[in-house]
Amino acid sequence: MSRAIVIGIDPGIASTGIAIVEGKGFRVDRHQWDVIRTLPSLPQGERLNTIHRAILQRLQHLRPNLVVIEDVFLLDAAPKSAFAISTVIGVVLLAAAQSHVPIERISVREAKQVLTGNGRASKEQLERTVRSILGIDHPIKPDHASDALGLALIGLLRYDTRS
Repeated sequence: MSRAIVIGIDPGIASTGIAIVEGKGFRVDRHQWDVIRTLPSLPQGERLNTIHRAILQRLQHLRPNLVVIEDVFLLDAAPKSAFAISTVIGVVLLAAAQSHVPIERISVREAKQVLTGNGRASKEQLERTVRSILGIDHPIKPDHASDALGLALIGLLRYDTRS
């Protein structure tokens, strides 16, 4: 089984978490994270363009084996938020297609189940598990970054079992 590079993405219109892990299974040789931020004062199209360009640049530079993105969930209480997240997912799907990188969509519940063993785990539990796997002793902030790292770890594990 060979080493892989996996990018995890936690989509958001204001803040999109992006994490890169390199390794095999849960043995991670290198990891990093960042957040792509957009200004609320900008039109939605410009915000989406900013996210698309940033993702595309990373995909073309890193040539990952897989991208894992958190899938949208229905927000009955906040449908506008669900729509905004869906549009971000769309530009990420486009960037992955333009870069010829396979992409996998994972629900929040599935990510929590895989990483913590509990599909209803709190954000804090998920973040602590990600830190434990990566050997990080300080909190990973913001939440979008730790969520993206969790998604990347799941992708690395799944990629390892495919190869």
